[in-house]
Amino acid sequence: MPTRAESWPPLSPGERSVAIEVLVHGSLSRSEIARRLGLSPGSLTRLTKPLMESGLLVEVPEAGGPAEVRQGRPSRPLDVVADSWYFIGFKITQDMVYGVVTTLRSEIVARHDRALTSHDPAEVVDLLAGMTADLTREGPAVAGIGVGVGGLVEDRAVVGESPFLGWRGVPLAALLEERTGLPVVVENDTAAFVEAETWFGAGRGLDRFVVLTIGAGIGYGLVLGGRRVPYAGDEDRGFGRHWILDPHGPLTPDGRRGSAVSLLTIPNIRYQVRAATGRDRTYEEILAAAAAGEPMPARVVTEAGRALGTLVAQIANFVMPEKILLAGEGVGLMKVAGDVVDEAIRDNRHPRAAPVGLETRVSDFHDWARGAAVLAIQVLVLGAAQE
Repeated sequence: MPTRAESWPPLSPGERSVAIEVLVHGSLSRSEIARRLGLSPGSLTRLTKPLMESGLLVEVPEAGGPAEVRQGRPSRPLDVVADSWYFIGFKITQDMVYGVVTTLRSEIVARHDRALTSHDPAEVVDLLAGMTADLTREGPAVAGIGVGVGGLVEDRAVVGESPFLGWRGVPLAALLEERTGLPVVVENDTAAFVEAETWFGAGRGLDRFVVLTIGAGIGYGLVLGGRRVPYAGDEDRGFGRHWILDPHGPLTPDGRRGSAVSLLTIPNIRYQVRAATGRDRTYEEILAAAAAGEPMPARVVTEAGRALGTLVAQIANFVMPEKILLAGEGVGLMKVAGDVVDEAIRDNRHPRAAPVGLETRVSDFHDWARGAAVLAIQVLVLGAAQE
């Protein structure tokens, strides 16, 4: 039985542009849509007609002010009905699966998390299918599923390689579609997070935008011309391991000496403290100890802060973004070493360079799951994901 997402006719490039403009920016008058997209009134009418007939766009009352007059009659703004369709997003980590249900505008309306006790693909699919049933049992009808996985994802369907899960060539989309009867999109988790921030978050409306994430690994996403730059299969394959920030820095089990991964990831920060003190501590305990002035944690955290500032400055020097979003479970580093980060940014930028627009976001894994849901919206509803 076809889902509602599958029942929508394919959108032409022009129809897709109109739908995205309204979806991302909210209620817009026809004249504003035409201005933004460089369309004539006649072309806009031709493009909006099928979108309205399919129910993707609707006319809404204007919020104050007289209605726009078009061809002798009032014309009401166009908008999407955000709660007309819902999507599930999953973020798979090494030991947990985080799930959310979102509206068409990626607003989270439900959350459901489960422990991941096995990495066997069949058992992971069982878990995802069970979580889908739980999320939809008493909730809204769902049109599709997005799944974010750390690693290399091929054709938005197959997990080509995931070091965290030990997977190679797992056809996750097909397996989950078979169990749930819903269309499924799978993508690298950082790519999905970047898409969500570009459309609905910190990067909305920006021409040049960068997402940098620190946590279990290092994630990087680049947006140019308002569109995420795809990496042609290289996502999550070496950005942090091979970006050397301090050639005399620490050597850790993961990452080259002085690399971004060696200096900034949570496992390697914990490794450095454990190797020096013989004591295993959580990341939060290390940050607290550093803030309290304990010598070894303070040294490791200070080096991490200097490395982060250097990395941000280098990205700003080469990409010249309007904004850099720093996110991930490791951004607590900024609370303890923020001054060190700022100093390193200044040291590695021209004195007259424009200030780096750095936004720090303490994000949890539900934000990453939301990103996967946005991918589902893009692909299943609009056919608009990056090629």
